[in-house]
Amino acid sequence: MHVKQHHLTYCSNIHPGESWAATKANLEKYLPEIKSKVSGSAPLAIGLRLSNEASLDILKNDQLPAFKRWLDENGFYIFTFNGFPYGGFHRQVVKDEVHTPDWTTADRKAYTLRLFDILSVLLAEGMDGGVSTSPLSYKYWHPKPSDLDFAMQRSTEQVVEVAVRLFEIYQQQGKLLHLDIEPEPDGLIENSEELISFFSNWLLPLGVPVFKEKFDLTDELAEKALKEHIRVCYDICHFAVGFEHHQEVFDALDQEGIKIGKIQISAALKVPIPVEISERKKVEKALHPFVESTYLHQVVGKKENGSLKSFRDLPDALITLAETKLTEWRIHFHVPIFLDTYGRLASTQGDITEVLKLVNERPLTNHLEIETYTWEVLPEDIHLSLGESISRELLWTLEKLQS
Repeated sequence: MHVKQHHLTYCSNIHPGESWAATKANLEKYLPEIKSKVSGSAPLAIGLRLSNEASLDILKNDQLPAFKRWLDENGFYIFTFNGFPYGGFHRQVVKDEVHTPDWTTADRKAYTLRLFDILSVLLAEGMDGGVSTSPLSYKYWHPKPSDLDFAMQRSTEQVVEVAVRLFEIYQQQGKLLHLDIEPEPDGLIENSEELISFFSNWLLPLGVPVFKEKFDLTDELAEKALKEHIRVCYDICHFAVGFEHHQEVFDALDQEGIKIGKIQISAALKVPIPVEISERKKVEKALHPFVESTYLHQVVGKKENGSLKSFRDLPDALITLAETKLTEWRIHFHVPIFLDTYGRLASTQGDITEVLKLVNERPLTNHLEIETYTWEVLPEDIHLSLGESISRELLWTLEKLQS
């Protein structure tokens, strides 16, 4: 929905189902209820997630124009896709396979280009459109420096090919589309430092010559085109897990001329580590319900001197709890954004409040998307019905944006 200078939506990856039929059924079931509670007669935006399977399905038998008519007739509109999860994302083990296929593969590029073809049809009139994507690959799949260099090289080459296609669409159709790379813990790009390094050491050196030759551009115009079509998906949870300071990150990106395509509004778990062993046992007990087998829940801990230590998953961190010298953990678990505490545990809700305040103060992006996808694996005592959960998150965010 439109609020101030922003467009706010929620990401439909919250809904299980990989086929287009299942995706459409979920949208038809939940969207009218959410719209009545949140936007009333005003149009409601959808952050659409299409799996690879669904992206192929929707292109058959005139289903795409039929869906566009359904959107228009029912007061819904689309400006962003989540193109990070390619395959199954619910009710199965996902873990590091969420990165499969990664950006070294032709499948990832083909899937992403297909999403842009679909988005170009569905995109709301007068808006730019974005597809968020993975941070190229999963870091632990590339243990050797030579492996890492190959992954960066190949991934960047394919991202540049996507940028070329998006530039052509802009020239031919006048539609501004951008690929929004989403840093994530243990991704090939996981923090602001690695993000800036990707642009300066990989994207521009590889992409500028391609744009100069193909479109007869100067260095300056080629760089501008690349940065127009390759942007950042800023997931608040991910940057909070890394103990990053949001204003400093935004300043650094602005200085480099790197644009934010979308801000994903999400919260992580925040756990101060007690000194007493007896209290640590209580924290451990409180965390056990969050140990589940579907998603990776990376943990970053902070020492008194400010240095950080990372764990690949929550169980890896829990076995160190009794002896750790860390003073706080941040856990990559997308918890509901409208709660700031979970018994003995806390969330990084304050990071969301800070970012939304900055969004109102400076032109960071007009694309805002709530992304809490863990409802099915949350502890029982914080379950709500899905429609109620989505509505409550949207209303909470609206209040923060309007305050």
